[in-house]
Amino acid sequence: MNLWLILIIVAVVMLVLGVAIEAAQVLLWIGIALLVLSLIMTFVSRGRSKV
Repeated sequence: MNLWLILIIVAVVMLVLGVAIEAAQVLLWIGIALLVLSLIMTFVSRGRSKV
């Protein structure tokens, strides 16, 4: 399994948990950060594969 796919799955789970548990705002921000990081990694890997 690709690293970016694992990061996307973890980010989505953390986003769901962060929204479900209002006291855990930190999870929401970590989930957003992981989602952004995984999207950046996806675009970088696609750019490298085309070159």
